[in-house]
Amino acid sequence: MAERTHTAQEIAEAVGRGMYERDWCAQAHGIELKEIAPGYAVMTMTVRKDMVNGHDICHGGMTFTLADTAFAYACNANNEVTVAAGCHITFPAPGKLGDVLTAVCREVHRKGRTGVYDVTVTNQDGVVTGIFRGQSATIKGAVVDLA
Repeated sequence: MAERTHTAQEIAEAVGRGMYERDWCAQAHGIELKEIAPGYAVMTMTVRKDMVNGHDICHGGMTFTLADTAFAYACNANNEVTVAAGCHITFPAPGKLGDVLTAVCREVHRKGRTGVYDVTVTNQDGVVTGIFRGQSATIKGAVVDLA
């Protein structure tokens, strides 16, 4: 019997499900995968009391974690194990307690084993709270078994 061929979107969705099952960090922080496609991911997180720092704003590390998580899902969506090679983030405005932050990651460039991805984090009012750029490196292996 011939092996079934999966579409790029089916592969991305399988990767999203498989990664999230094992993503204890995302689950612990209430980060949810809302959408995934090849080179693209949307994730959300509600800013909780334990995510607010001494200035009564969302800790930058939490905004970073959300952006980095969206980056991870987008760059792994083609089912090749891919890790961060480097990244940086800018915080144009603070998140606040109760904000629903949304991270949208888009692949900018991918060739060979490297890629570049941009993530924009906004609150529920569309205010940009984070601008993240990540560089990826593809290593050996598949994220999920598609058999």
